[in-house]
Formats: sequence, C-alpha cells, structure tokens
Amino acid sequence: MNDVNAVGSKAGKFFGWKGRHLVALLLAGFGAYILLESRAEWSPMHRWNRALGDAGLILISFSMAIGPLVRLWPRFRGLIPFRREFGIHGVLLSVAHTMIILGGWVEWDLVRVFGYEVHPQTGKYIMLQHGFALANVIGIVALVYGIVLTLTSSNWSQRFLGGTAWKFLQQGSYVLWMLTVLHTAYFLYLHFQDFHRPTPQPNWAQLPFAGLVAAVALLQLLAFLRTWKKKRVETIDTVHQT
Repeated sequence: MNDVNAVGSKAGKFFGWKGRHLVALLLAGFGAYILLESRAEWSPMHRWNRALGDAGLILISFSMAIGPLVRLWPRFRGLIPFRREFGIHGVLLSVAHTMIILGGWVEWDLVRVFGYEVHPQTGKYIMLQHGFALANVIGIVALVYGIVLTLTSSNWSQRFLGGTAWKFLQQGSYVLWMLTVLHTAYFLYLHFQDFHRPTPQPNWAQLPFAGLVAAVALLQLLAFLRTWKKKRVETIDTVHQT
C-alpha cells in the first residue's frame, strides 16, 4: 500500500496544476484534430461542431471514469487530480461547440434553437423539430451546470463554499455526464433520421460512443458493487464484535 501511495504522490508532484492543464489541453487539441480530420467530407460547420462536441464528451467521460477506476484499482490514485482539469477542458470544448451551433446552424436566431422555423407562407415561427428542441434544452441545462461546476472547480471555491456544500455541488457531475450523453445520443442516432431528410453520411462515431458510455457505466457499477460489498462486510464484522 505504501508503494501505491508513493506512486500517487510522485505523480501528483510531477503534474502540478499547470502540468495537468497542459495534459488536458494537449488531449483536447489532439482529439479535436483527429475527429475533425475523420469527417473531411462534411461541411465545415458540422465538422467543427461535432469535433469539438465529441472531444468535450470524451474529456468529461475520462473525468467521470477516474473515480471508479481508482476505487477498483488503487494503483491509479495518481490520476485523481486530473478529474478537475479534464472536466474543465471538457466544458470549455462544449462552450466552443455551442458557439458554433449558434453562429453556424441557427445563425443567432435563438428561437430556432428550440425547434422553431419560419413558415415560408405565413412568415411566422412554427414548431417543426420537436426532438431538436428537447435535445437542445437538455444540452443547455448541461452546459449551464457544467459552467457552474467549472467556475467552482478551484481550491478557493472549495474554501469559500465549505467542504460539505462544495462536495454536494461537485457530485452533480454525474447529472452533467448523463445530460451530455443524452444530448449527444440524440444527434448521433436520431436527428438526421427524420423522414423528410436525405439519408445522412455514415457516422463512424456511433459504435465508439456506445462503447465509451458503456465502459464508464460499467466502471461506475463495479465500483458501486465493490464499495457496497466492503461496507457490508464491515457492518457484519462490527455486529459480530458487539
């Protein structure tokens, strides 16, 4: 156990907060570049939109996976500090993704974000894309909550809010992850399947996305079961001793 703690301590000293931000930034940039180049046949707006959004999801997923990973294999304890930086840069990528949507897709006509389009005959807004509206509402809630978590992801915020309140707020990262998954899943699997749309180009990210989400969910489930089993054994031992 001392060897494991020593490894974690050395990793923490080697990667200070600047180093962790640099690692997260390099992963974000490299991931976005690969995702951008993998869809060269798409329009520039959709290429950048999906590349930044998917890269943000990957970093947030990494952040969510570290906790259960350490519970299952304590030797990875040195990765714990990276949860903050991965989450921060994941949210920043999501902000950039949103800006591209607003400028390139709905062209700053904010009503269109909620599924409304101008009817060519009446000149009035009508609800045309119900799924688009719901998915964007989910995405907006996730983005706002992600920004809140990012702004409070600092030692100063932890001292200001107090340990209990800060921990309660940060535990909402599970909600952020689920909302992000739902938002992404809609656009990855459903949005371009409407009957009035042409058949979209195949999106290679569908299977990797499902695998990534399943992997994080499995890690969380296994970590929960291990924690539950450990607590149950401790409770039984305590009962037997009394």
